Amino acid sequence: MWAHTKESQEKITPQIALEFLKEGNLRFVNNLKADRNLLKQVNQTSEGQFPFAAILSCIDSRTSAELIFDQGLGDIFSIRIAGNIVNDDILGSMEYACNIAKSKLIVVLGHTNCGAVISACNNQEIGHITTLLKKIKPAIESEVTIIKERNGDNADFVTKVSINNVRQTIRQIREQSSIIRNLENNGDIIITGGLYSVETGIVTFFDE
Repeated sequence: MWAHTKESQEKITPQIALEFLKEGNLRFVNNLKADRNLLKQVNQTSEGQFPFAAILSCIDSRTSAELIFDQGLGDIFSIRIAGNIVNDDILGSMEYACNIAKSKLIVVLGHTNCGAVISACNNQEIGHITTLLKKIKPAIESEVTIIKERNGDNADFVTKVSINNVRQTIRQIREQSSIIRNLENNGDIIITGGLYSVETGIVTFFDE
């Protein structure tokens, strides 16, 4: 499998880009990696890159987007931060990916058993982590179906907060970046979310 070129990237629609990721995750969970010559891809991408998607995911060591979506060099922009939250630098990275480099898809990817979400649910406060976790708090507050055991020991509560957190991040991207919002409104890109299961390796995409 070869690295994407300008010509191949131009032919990819946002929906096709999403299908590439779904197909890649299916290969991953079935342990069927695409046949790639990574050294060849190093050479092919040495003078330019044409990724079809930008993925915002957590720093969790189990959630490498290139692996769980079975993608090669030059295929995706990988943006990682604890709790897959958004800030100005991340928005700028997404604007570069989609407006300058012409990627067709933004995915905000949360995951089960997320340490950042668990820490936020437990009201942990320590150093700079405190500021980061505050950005997850609204996702906790918006979860109203669980009344008891609203803490990091409740796996169901943590998962629901993680899903809320992904949706919250997507809303913030649309609200805070006019560039990305216009690209989406014009049909140039799709913004969607998903939840990766650290137990099964399966990514469940949301209907956005």
